[in-house]
Amino acid sequence: MKETVTLPTIGEKEAIHRITANILEHGGAFTLWRKPFCNEKVLMVCNSGTAEISEVNLEDCTPGFLVSPFLPDELKFFFRADEVFRFAEGKWHGQNDPDSWLMAENNETGNRHHQPPFYKNTPTSTCVGSYLQLVTKAKAAIDQGHFEKVVPSRFEEVPYSDDFDVLDAFHRLCELHPAAMVSLVSSQATGTWLGATPELLVSIDKHAKFKTHALAGTQPYSPSVDLKSVAWTQKEIEEQALVSRYIINCFKKIRVREYAEHGPKTVVAGNVMHLKTEYEVNTSDINFPQLGSVMLKLLHPTSAVCGMPLDNALEFLKSNEGYHRELYSGFLGPVNFEQESHLYVNLRCLQLLEKSVRLYAGAGITTDSDPEKEFLETEMKMKGLKTLIR
Repeated sequence: MKETVTLPTIGEKEAIHRITANILEHGGAFTLWRKPFCNEKVLMVCNSGTAEISEVNLEDCTPGFLVSPFLPDELKFFFRADEVFRFAEGKWHGQNDPDSWLMAENNETGNRHHQPPFYKNTPTSTCVGSYLQLVTKAKAAIDQGHFEKVVPSRFEEVPYSDDFDVLDAFHRLCELHPAAMVSLVSSQATGTWLGATPELLVSIDKHAKFKTHALAGTQPYSPSVDLKSVAWTQKEIEEQALVSRYIINCFKKIRVREYAEHGPKTVVAGNVMHLKTEYEVNTSDINFPQLGSVMLKLLHPTSAVCGMPLDNALEFLKSNEGYHRELYSGFLGPVNFEQESHLYVNLRCLQLLEKSVRLYAGAGITTDSDPEKEFLETEMKMKGLKTLIR
């Protein structure tokens, strides 16, 4: 039976500050997250440091948190759940004793995160001109028949002030993005990443139900918009249909025909809207308990972040983007935690550097794309995090 106790007078946010400061002081790693439409925040402590793994087995792995880079052949980072603390509505949930973690006074001048272990990106930003040229080159490759869709990305560095606190930014993202997976990952191996992603990649719940989403197409959102009456262009509809087709093709490869499909429908993700189609499979009904691990390997990277066909689009991006995406557009989330795994594509995210943050965004390019509009789409996707930092 789980024990629920009222937090000390310092409050939930200060408790999380003190625990993470304690973790960093002792060289540990941590992940902090809040699932979509959930008011509970989970802080997972990994005292032993992250482990690097090449293959993912969701069904048999130790409970923890998994982080994967964009490139599928690179090693993944696994945070073992050595200790777990849970917060909801100002209360501390669980059986772990908080006293030893709350002893240290809050050190306002201390580091709140791990610094990046290396810099693979030599420039400080992707300029407008270079991105427009990249999109133009991508369109030419599509017209030549190399692929149907590709998703070139860009990044931009934004300085932050001395009083910027990444934990405060996490709490603010939770308030601003109730429908997103909000996560903060910090370790010596990965550096520190913060994000609020709307895109589910693979989910397996305790009832053996598998879920994944096809999310694509982007428009600005205003609270006055009636979601049922939003009009989408043919380009946006086709872009989202390609992602749906990609998922269905993955099902076909493993001969899974018994899936439910819901959508597409318009959904809100912060300051933008997307088209989303949901897919569900009862793995018990089809006697396929390994479906989560199998689909994870087939799906990543999806056509929503890479392109279609996968191999040709990925080769184009590796040859032409001009920088290393690292964890951007990879995936992350709790695995085998309370008999469930929920992995999300790492979008709408930032990487913390020494004096700045690095923001990432991409846009799906088809034959109907306009380079300037695609650049503005990346600006729109970065806008929410820019506002948060500044």
